[in-house]
Amino acid sequence: MKIVVTGGAGFIGSNYVRNVLSGAYPEVSDAQVVVLDKLTYAGSLENLAPVDGSSHLTFVQGDICDPELVESVLAGADSVVHFAAESHVDRSISGAADFVLTNVLGTQTLLEAARRAGVRRFVHVSTDEVYGSIPVGSWPETHPLEPNSPYSASKAGSDLLARAYSRTHGLDVCITRCSNNYGPYQFPEKVIPLFVTNLLDGGRVPLYGDGGNVRDWLHVDDHCRGIQLVLEKGRAGEVYNIGGGTELSNKELTGRLLEACGADWSSVDHVADRLGHDRRYSVDITKISSELGYAPEVDFAAGLAETVAWYRDNRAWWEPLKARVSA
Repeated sequence: MKIVVTGGAGFIGSNYVRNVLSGAYPEVSDAQVVVLDKLTYAGSLENLAPVDGSSHLTFVQGDICDPELVESVLAGADSVVHFAAESHVDRSISGAADFVLTNVLGTQTLLEAARRAGVRRFVHVSTDEVYGSIPVGSWPETHPLEPNSPYSASKAGSDLLARAYSRTHGLDVCITRCSNNYGPYQFPEKVIPLFVTNLLDGGRVPLYGDGGNVRDWLHVDDHCRGIQLVLEKGRAGEVYNIGGGTELSNKELTGRLLEACGADWSSVDHVADRLGHDRRYSVDITKISSELGYAPEVDFAAGLAETVAWYRDNRAWWEPLKARVSA
């Protein structure tokens, strides 16, 4: 079996690859994994270092927008798990072009190559942000897409292309939409690693607006396990929400991170709210739970403590990244 993993040197993709190659998913324990990654600022071969000696791993550096390269990588592939994306909302607000190029055109390039190659299953990894904002309740997969940032709009566009290739060409596509991920190896521009690394250095952290924006938190291991269940057992053409079951306001999350890092509220800067900042996200995971047997397993308190400890113990991983971004 050959599985192509796009964006497999990024935060979530590398977690998936490490789990596949370490035997966490018995159904694919003998798979040959081909990682296709452009190695932008958010991707790093260091994320694959724990498995880089595996005879089941092949790495290809390249752009998912390159049709010839994508066609060659997908030749003979049984499955594609598509993580590759520009994903930082603040970056999309200041410059949306790269998000449209990678997330929309890149996804279309992959879908077309998968169709031509006869790939048996294509899992498109998306986000709950495509739904917009919900004041109460939780989104089912049938909720209309109402994205509010250039990032989420580009992901909504890629979702619709994936759906279209399923309906028009009969490509076996499943779409997953996850809530906010956290865990080791997350690039330190996202809120949890940004706050943790700043606080570990005795620095300050920014809290948007009144801090009342609510997110559901999902450990990356739970997310990847949900993706694998969809790869193995999901119904073709279907969408599956993957959530973590822990909803916190940004202010509540900040309080937990301050405590975990031995800091207090004097380290917090209250800053102007993000443009178009969605107030609340919440996904209904009834479908993936009832159909595929998914349930989040990582307790948030334990997962957060382990994540903070990982950043405390792995300065050699994140310090160069922060220095490069700030340079």
